[in-house]
Order: sequence, then C-alpha cells, then structure tokens
Amino acid sequence: MFKSDDASGRFTNGFFWGNSYFVGSATECAYIGHDYTRSIFDQTQWNSTFSSLNTQDGNSLGGSKIIINSGPSGSNNLPITIPDTPPYKLGFFMMTVSINSSILTPITRSIHLGLCLPFSCTANDVYVIGKLAASDSTKNYSFIEKVRDQHNYYNIFEDNVFWALLGSSTVVLILMIAGTAYDYYLTIKVKRQMKSNVYDIERRTKLDRAINVSNFNQRQTLSNDEFSDATATIPITVGNIIADDIHNNDSNNNSSRKNNDCAMMSDSSEISMNIQELNVCEELLLSFSVRENMKTICDPSVGRDTISTVHGLRAISMAWVILGHTCIVIFKYSDNMEYRKVVEKKFLFQTITNGAFSVDTFFFMGGLLVAYLFFRTNAMGDLKKLTQGTRGFVSGFLKFMGLIIYRFCRLTTPYMFILGVVEVTMKWFNANSVFEPPTADHENCPNYWWRNLLYINTLFPVDQMCMLWSWYVADDTQFYVIGAVILVIATNHFKVAAFSVTILLISSWFTTGYIALMNNHMPSLDDPLALFDKIYDKPWTRLGPYLIGMSVGYLLFKTNCQIKMSKTTVVIGWLLSSACLLSLLYGLYEAELSPMTAAAYSSLSHSAWALGLSWIVVACSTGYGGWVNSILSAPILYPFSRVTYCAYLVHPIIIRLTAMNLDSPFHLGKDTVVIVFFGQVVLSYLVSFVISLAFEAPVVSMLKILAPKKKKRIQ
Repeated sequence: MFKSDDASGRFTNGFFWGNSYFVGSATECAYIGHDYTRSIFDQTQWNSTFSSLNTQDGNSLGGSKIIINSGPSGSNNLPITIPDTPPYKLGFFMMTVSINSSILTPITRSIHLGLCLPFSCTANDVYVIGKLAASDSTKNYSFIEKVRDQHNYYNIFEDNVFWALLGSSTVVLILMIAGTAYDYYLTIKVKRQMKSNVYDIERRTKLDRAINVSNFNQRQTLSNDEFSDATATIPITVGNIIADDIHNNDSNNNSSRKNNDCAMMSDSSEISMNIQELNVCEELLLSFSVRENMKTICDPSVGRDTISTVHGLRAISMAWVILGHTCIVIFKYSDNMEYRKVVEKKFLFQTITNGAFSVDTFFFMGGLLVAYLFFRTNAMGDLKKLTQGTRGFVSGFLKFMGLIIYRFCRLTTPYMFILGVVEVTMKWFNANSVFEPPTADHENCPNYWWRNLLYINTLFPVDQMCMLWSWYVADDTQFYVIGAVILVIATNHFKVAAFSVTILLISSWFTTGYIALMNNHMPSLDDPLALFDKIYDKPWTRLGPYLIGMSVGYLLFKTNCQIKMSKTTVVIGWLLSSACLLSLLYGLYEAELSPMTAAAYSSLSHSAWALGLSWIVVACSTGYGGWVNSILSAPILYPFSRVTYCAYLVHPIIIRLTAMNLDSPFHLGKDTVVIVFFGQVVLSYLVSFVISLAFEAPVVSMLKILAPKKKKRIQ
C-alpha cells in the first residue's frame, strides 16, 4: 500500500508555473514486488542495515516492520509491516482531470494524475473511485475527463501492420546482403580477370620479342592513349582498383604494358566488356548493394551542371525543421510550461517561432529543381525516348505520366514504410506511455492511411490526418502535379504556361488573405500555427514559393547559369535579399498588426521568403555567391542533403520516442532544448541513412535501370 501510494502522483508544486503532470512513477509501480537488487548484496546485510534505521524484521508473511515513535521518549511504538511483495498485481492508470476555476486559473486546465492501483481495476473503476474521492467543493470546479489504463492491452504480435513491416524489412535486408555480396563478388572477379589479362599480355609480349624483334619495335609505337582507352571499359566500381594495381608495378613492367599490339588490347577490352555486361535481374539485385548506395549518398562531388547551393539550403532547412519540432514536443511535455512564455519574449527565439519558413524553403527548392531539370532534360532530347512515334496531346500526356510515375515510385516506398512504423509505435505508446500521443495516429492511420498513399490528406480535416507532419509531402506532391502540367504545356506553349503561373500565384495570394481576414488571423509569437487546418497546411495557401521556384529554375536554365552583373547590382541584390529574409524572421517582434495588415502578411510572407531565397540561388549559381556559396556548397553537406526526405519522415518519430519513453515530464531550462536538439539531429540522421539505404536508394537505382534511357543520376 505504501509503495503503491508512493508510486502514485500527487499535487506537489509548479501548478501556476505550468505543471500539469503529477504522474508519479510508472516504473516504480511496475517494479514493486520485484527483486531488482544485486545478488552480491547479502540479504542479511540489508536486514541489519535496515534494522539500524530503527526497523526490525517483519512477520511470517515477509517484509519489514517499521517502528514509529509517537511518544516523547519512544514509549508509544506503532509497528507497521510493509510486505516486500504485494498481495495482488499492480497496474498504472492515468487520470485526466479538468479544472475550471477563476481562482486557480483563468482558463480551463487539464492535469494528469498517475495512480498505482490493483491491476484488476478497470478504467471505469478508477473513474468511479476518483468521483467518490472528490469533495463536494472540488466537484464544483473540476471533473474527470477520462482514465487511461496502462495494462499493455495492445499486443504488437497481433497487429498485421507489424508483421507487414517485419516481413518487408526481412526481404529488404536479404536483398541488401545479397546485393552487397554480389557486388563484392563481381569486383573481385573483374580484378582477378584483369590481372590475368595483364599477365597474358606480358607473356605474349616477351614471346613476340624473342621471335620477331622488328615486330616488337613496331609495336613500341603504340601510344599510351590506346592502353588507357582499353582500360576505360572497366566498370567504374573496379576501375580504380585495377588502375592502382597497374601503377604499383615497376617501371619496366609499365613500359612493357604500354607496348602491346592492338589485337591484345582488343582482346582485353572484349573480356572486360563481357564481365561488365549484366542482365536486368543482376542489375536490379545490385541496386540493393549497400556499398554502392553508400558511395552514392556520400559522394563529395556533384555534376558540373548541378545547382550545388540547393544541397546546403536543404540540409540547413532540415535542421531548422527538427529544431522547431523538438521545441513543440518538449514544450508540450514539460512541468514548467509557463517558462515557454519567458523564452518566447526573447528576440532570437523568433528564429524558432518562424520556423514555418523552413518548409517554404523546401517548396521553393522543389519548384526550382523540377523546372530546371525538366527544361534541361527536354533540351538534351532525353524525354523523346518516352514519346517516340507520338505527337501533340499524346506526347504531352506521356511526358506527364512519366513524371508522375517516377515521383510516385520514388517517394511512396519509404513513405509507406514510415507510416506503418508510426501506426505501430503510436499504438504502443498510447497503451504504455504515461503521456498521451500528441496526435491520434493510433486511430487515424488504420482508418485514413489511403489518403496518405494518394497524397491527398491535406484536403481533409486535420483531426483525421495520419502523420501530421506528412502535410508537406502531400502539398509538395500536389504542387508537383500542377508543375508537371505547366511544364508539359511550356514545351510547346510557353506563354500559356507563364500566364497560368501568374494566375495561380495571384489566386493563392488573394485566397490566403481572404481566409486570414475572415478568421481574424493574427500572425504572432503566441500562436504561430494558428488556423493550421484552414491556412497552414492547405495547398492553395502555400503554392506561392513553389511557383517562384519554378520561375527561377527556368531563368537558370535559359541563361545556362551565366548572368553578368555589375558590382553595384550584386551589392544591392544581397542587401535586399538579407533585408527581406531578416524582416520576415524578426519583423513581428512585439509588433501589433491591424486585421488588414495581418491578412496581407499571411498572404505574401511565404512568397516573399521565396523571393529572398531566389537571389541567393541565382547569385551563388552565377558566381556571385562569395563565402555564402562556399558554405552552401560545402561537400560535407551533400550526404545530409541526399537523405533529407527520409530525415523529414523519420525525425518526428525519434522526437516522440524520446519524450514518450520518459517516466516524468521534461523540465525546461536554458540548455535543455539545445542538448535535446543536437541529440535528435544525430539520431534522426543515423536512422534516415539506414532508411535511405534500404528503401529510397534502391528504388532510385531500379528506376534508372527500368527507364527507357539510362543516364547518370543528377545529384
């Protein structure tokens, strides 16, 4: 009884400082009656030690008898026996009580009370006990909202989603092992074959030298280029190994290899090409090679015609997103939530408050890359492979479907896997954590997962959304469909496409402004995500940055990233861009906006952010980036940029795991958020690398193999 009461929560302190969690200790409740002491600690030593603290051995039932001295000289001793093992199994319950008293709090508050009670009790039993325990005066301003039992009623092994995840993970793991092993096998095979070829060439050269000196002299006239041409047929994966083996030999051997006749080199080339030729099944298996996929992700170089600045913007924006989501979760599960208001009054905290602009950066880059790569690919004639023998509407339709199918296949595989993980983990936490899940994924995902599969979940109410943060993926995919239509039209009717972009952009501005005005939306520090379901996640309010990105992508393609600007123009451009971005980040500090001004800000701020980024991308891509370009194009950021998609999908799960595995709430301090944030970044990227290697990278490789015309992937 005493131990279970000790494990239960009770009002302590901090209610007026935002503490709503009086949870006790679910862990202590679970370990009552369990022998968790080290075996090397003798029980007799424990008894003697306990006895020295004014206790004596318990009765025949086991346990300890504590002597309470109630008299002035210990004359009245009250023995109380605490059994080591409870006579019944214990369970942990979380009771949510709503308090509505103007004396205690100006707004309705919900407090969460942990209770360690017999396991045989049901949630309804605890509800009745709570009502009976409440005094008459308490009933006037408080009532029990609900009771959650922690009886582990969710059996993960009875969940079909869990078995689907386990089965798919097992299959992918086997393919990764097989693909990696086969990759190493081919590498060793080619290496040995080339060594054998070099030995045969040397042997035949010596034989020819002994038979016919004149022919040998003629063969000496062969140039080094011919040998390098023959070596160039070696696969890239093993070419460097063989080249190293060749150059490590002594100069005499090098000289003899350079003086081989054309027939020998032709034979060597044919052997190399035969080794290099693989059927489709072998290529698909190699798509799962961890070795090759890791080399691709961690490649410190990009193509000459690649917009390398995008890598830096993508990596930095992803860290910004993780920071914002970390703060949201920590603030929700803290025992001093009022401290948040103190922190939010600080000027630099607006960097976190206005973190929504990080998503606008993703939208901008999405439109930029789609337009730039489409126009460049179309100019190179690579899209004609899709439309051979067709013209007009059919040709455009095939281009459109090619873009959509590629996008769907690339995004959906890791997306659906993570969605399944979210469903299983949130079901488990809802049944076992002392905290309630921040969103109802345990209910929404089984019912509405198909909306995520079709990328239309933002068209429905937010309280029905599975994976709340997936709103960005849905919006970006919807924008991609709109952009694909515009780009296909632009190949033959550019003016019509340009007019469509203009109309869509203006319509988005007016729609957002109207919704903000009708709902009296005030962008402020107190509620940056207000009207989430009406403004924040809706595609018609976030389309602006994507369309601006498409326009910048076309500009860079049309100018081939070569724009000449005067020094004055460059300086003015950087000043205007910096002023635009900084004013959006920190311009609302202690600002009071009228309804019309607030509506205009809500309408134009996202597009204004994209305009500020436009100058950064254009300046860095055309040689006017300076140290900014050096930072954004740093090779160390490339691997993190390439796994951004998986990091975005995974990081909220990592943050939730951190919070909901706790036995008590966070306590906000000056360094709490910073320390937790860096831990979330490291762990999120570690997991995202694994997910990318297992699901994203193989799909990208397979799409290249199955494409009508294979080409080098654009980084």
